[in-house]
Amino acid sequence: MISIRNIVKQYAAHRALDDVSIEIEKGTVFGLLGPNGAGKTSLIRIINQITAPDSGQVLFNGEPLNQLHVDRIGYLPEERGLYKKMEIGEQILYLARLKGLSRAEAMKRAKYWFEKLEIQSWWNKKIEELSKGMQQKAQFVATVIHEPELLILDEPFTGFDPVNAEVIKNEILELNKKGATVIFSTHRMESVEELCDSIALLNLSHKILDGKVKAIRNSYRDGTYVLEYEGDKIPMNGSAPFAILQETGHEGYQQVKLKINEGSKVNDVLHYMLPQASINKLEEVIPTMNEIFIQKVGSANTTNQ
Repeated sequence: MISIRNIVKQYAAHRALDDVSIEIEKGTVFGLLGPNGAGKTSLIRIINQITAPDSGQVLFNGEPLNQLHVDRIGYLPEERGLYKKMEIGEQILYLARLKGLSRAEAMKRAKYWFEKLEIQSWWNKKIEELSKGMQQKAQFVATVIHEPELLILDEPFTGFDPVNAEVIKNEILELNKKGATVIFSTHRMESVEELCDSIALLNLSHKILDGKVKAIRNSYRDGTYVLEYEGDKIPMNGSAPFAILQETGHEGYQQVKLKINEGSKVNDVLHYMLPQASINKLEEVIPTMNEIFIQKVGSANTTNQ
């Protein structure tokens, strides 16, 4: 749906994006990741046509990005933009009209979302009268009311308690199920693993990693497992097909983090352990996106020092 090709963006002496290319498939939830200053916000502003690239091109469903695409995009910025002294109901209607809806249709959809999110009593309240999390709910309604094809959500869970974060997460997934493509920018890696189909990781103005979340995690597997068994600690000998990285003893059982030796397999671990212990669990440790994020960003920063 979105094809980002060789984008360069320069601000005075700072290059915010340096030859960045990303493909975002229609109907997916795509994670745009990176530390502060990586270039994420600059790229989001370009997709929203707030700023233009110095070179490169963005395609929307195969067409060069242009003003006609604005009404097909919903953007929830990290820095919220609702008018603090305007009543929420009228503000939602006003923003919906800017996206091309008639007042009648805007009213119909606003009432639907206010009921769905159980915020009917807020219609005549002003933004400044609400908590940060409640303001976020109102901003979310403003973002989705025109049923955009592309949703761009920049730190959408900021200010939410766990209950309301779950509510908004489910609404995002429901909109995606109905066909919306979602670009999701966040520092919460647990949300990335839960929500995103694919990701791109930016750092120091460059793309340093992209692909499907499951494939990326699998590519970082290194033969590390957690073994839990009952009984006393088993002494190691030279025939063990693994090295112990960490071990913890508890009453009645032992837990070991191990790395399988090159050329050995899981069955070799079982063959070594079964005559000596009753095994409760042998589970592979697949790196989390948070661990991969830290590894990739850390190594890139070290290389550029």
